[in-house]
Amino acid sequence: MLDLSASMMLSKIPSTFGNFTSMTKLYLQNNNLEGHIPPEISNMHVLELLNISNNKLTGEIPKEIMYLPSLSIGLFLSNNYLSGALPLEIGKMKNVMEVSLTNNNLSGEIPSTIEGCQLLQILHLNGNLFHGSIPPSMSNMKGLQELDLSNNNFSGGVHEFLAEMQLQKLNLSFNNFEGELPGKGVFRNISAINVSGNPKLCGGIPKLQLPKCNKNITERQYLSRRFVTSIILIATVLLFLLIILLLLISRYWGRRTQTNPQYTIDLKSQFNSVAYNELLRATNAFSLENIIGRGTFGVVYRAPISFDNVTTVVAVKVLNLEQHGACKSFLSECEALRNIRHRNVMKVLSVCSSIDHKGNNFKALVFEFMPNGSLDEWLHNLGTNRPFRSLNLIQMLNIAIDVAAGLDYLHNHGPHPIVHCDLKPSNVLLDANMTARIGDFGLARLLVEPHTLFSQSTASTVGIKGSIGYIPPEYGMGSQVSVEGDVYSYGILLFEMFTGLSPTDERFRDGFNLSKHVQAAFPEKIMDITDTKLLSVKDEGEMLYAIENVEDSLVSVISCGLMCSKESSKERITIKEVIKELLSSRDKLLRGHTTKRQIKQHANIGKHYV
Repeated sequence: MLDLSASMMLSKIPSTFGNFTSMTKLYLQNNNLEGHIPPEISNMHVLELLNISNNKLTGEIPKEIMYLPSLSIGLFLSNNYLSGALPLEIGKMKNVMEVSLTNNNLSGEIPSTIEGCQLLQILHLNGNLFHGSIPPSMSNMKGLQELDLSNNNFSGGVHEFLAEMQLQKLNLSFNNFEGELPGKGVFRNISAINVSGNPKLCGGIPKLQLPKCNKNITERQYLSRRFVTSIILIATVLLFLLIILLLLISRYWGRRTQTNPQYTIDLKSQFNSVAYNELLRATNAFSLENIIGRGTFGVVYRAPISFDNVTTVVAVKVLNLEQHGACKSFLSECEALRNIRHRNVMKVLSVCSSIDHKGNNFKALVFEFMPNGSLDEWLHNLGTNRPFRSLNLIQMLNIAIDVAAGLDYLHNHGPHPIVHCDLKPSNVLLDANMTARIGDFGLARLLVEPHTLFSQSTASTVGIKGSIGYIPPEYGMGSQVSVEGDVYSYGILLFEMFTGLSPTDERFRDGFNLSKHVQAAFPEKIMDITDTKLLSVKDEGEMLYAIENVEDSLVSVISCGLMCSKESSKERITIKEVIKELLSSRDKLLRGHTTKRQIKQHANIGKHYV
């Protein structure tokens, strides 16, 4: 079994999942998975359950999946963007007990081959674009107990065979069914059926309060009525399409003449604004050569911009508004940063909320340029055009203290506590003096009152906030974001800084993670897991530290990380306590330090690290 539900570990379903030929259950629901369902899943020959509901999957349902005879517990594909017809091969799933395709964009008719699903008990096709009539072949599905066809475009009569089946629940609401409703079987239980939203239905049991059927209507009258209805329907569709076309034209021209007034006024009152054309010029039309970073919601460019007749190199974060959540991220970042003034938090110099040269909405944030890049680049030597770079122990400690100070400001010293929600090395930037600053507030949330969340774009906290490996466990269980969640992420960040290992390193799998790796070595083997680069890089003054001081300091730092990353949020220390612990760790390191020249004068030089 593999359970990656609500984990946000993947952006697409890897075709390599097909290599897991001995897996019986695969849970991928409640993520942000995009793209198509890989047909290679059909290679999982003993798969009994497949659940990839509540994602953003597109394309058709692969017919290859239908050939899995082992698929017995269920196939769950609801709440995606799947399209196309229901594969004719669905009848090959002879052993499946539940199929849920709710809330997709599936269309066409229910294939008559569905009768092959002889063990099917629950079938949910509601919330799609299916049409046509209920196939008579479904009368052969003797085990079917629950059928939901609501919110589709089904039409025709409600067949008597449905009354003869062993159905316990039947939902036919909001379709185009017509004619007389049966009065026996499941149709006698008003709590078991729903036929609302079908204005042409008549008859049935009195409790349904449907109109009586007119038995005198001849077949000719009936066909004539259907013809008139069809003409009206076609005319209505054409009129509807015309209205949609006019609305699109109106919206296009409206967007060319004005930005979104709901936010423009607020932004102009809170930030200096910069024109789109100036950003276009400064980035050389957003050329690839000026890209210095990429994130979930956009691209960051290096650009020279004039402020008060002084040209300054800045970082321009251009939002990809086609990415789901990008606009919300822009507004969250503006809301979080509008009143922030702290040396360890990135400062917004200007914003741009305008229209680009193609008439599309354009949003960008202008930040101070950080010449030393991100902490991630230093930890893992990222960047193709840069030589090998490393940080020494005292530099790493100072950065850790800087980040903690920035979090303390966000949590405790603003008008409202701000939860960053995405603390990780790539969101820690380093200025020319190697001072660390927290950046990227695209997922940030304001705590207006205790246990109350607010962001300018939404008051909801649906979905897990953060990046894989740094997300506190309580978020995965539906808890609201909190300052304690940031403290957990900070603890994982500390581990990564002092071990050199990312929490998503391939060695961490099957329940073994970075926290457990550190816990297993603490405290006796702490030097064994410490990043050797920290102990080999000299500082600017060629300071050398006694081995016992180095070890004491590292034990103190890792102990702080362990207290930050407790499973229970109530057991974690506060960020103020973190700062106190780290300052103490730095004192332990500096206690008794000496220079290289002084150490040469000592006979026992072997007790020191360079």
